[in-house]
Amino acid sequence: MSAPAMEPIMDVRLTRRSLPLGAGALLLAPALARAAPRLGDDGLYVQDWYVESFLDLREDEEAAKAKGKGFALQWSQRGCPLCKRLHTEYFADPAIEAYVRDHFDVVHIDIYGSREVTGFDGAVLTEKALAGAYAVRATPTFQFFGRRNGQVAEVARLPGLLPKPEFLAMFRYVEAGAYESTGFEAWMAAQKAP
Repeated sequence: MSAPAMEPIMDVRLTRRSLPLGAGALLLAPALARAAPRLGDDGLYVQDWYVESFLDLREDEEAAKAKGKGFALQWSQRGCPLCKRLHTEYFADPAIEAYVRDHFDVVHIDIYGSREVTGFDGAVLTEKALAGAYAVRATPTFQFFGRRNGQVAEVARLPGLLPKPEFLAMFRYVEAGAYESTGFEAWMAAQKAP
């Protein structure tokens, strides 16, 4: 008896045109893929789009500026329920996550951490000491930095979590540079006015 005839192996090439309508867009547009929070070995939640930093804040702020983005520090601590909520609920909202990711470089800092951070003045402090120097006492806290008179300075702060619309509004407020002329509450009221 002879062996059955083998079917020839087909040369299948995946092209944009050979995919069902819409599937090509999924393969060709990785930027549309959702980012995911990650729980690190240190017990802290971070986003996969947060800046992988050498913890020299001068370099990080310069890099953000060169990309046309704002710069922020996000402070957290192990076991913080609001930090978990920030990463698993707030940044799970595509509108919030996309806006923050697209307009800001965010560096993650542990309020009790021991990593060394080079500050804007060149001083090297542990994360915990830097938190003390900046009077960061709650987590999560976002510190926003900008230029004033040629120097990097804190221009706004968001301690804790506001409701999602106001949380996103804080990032819009900073990105618009509105802190130069008005406080956040007044800016928010003006945004709601007809």
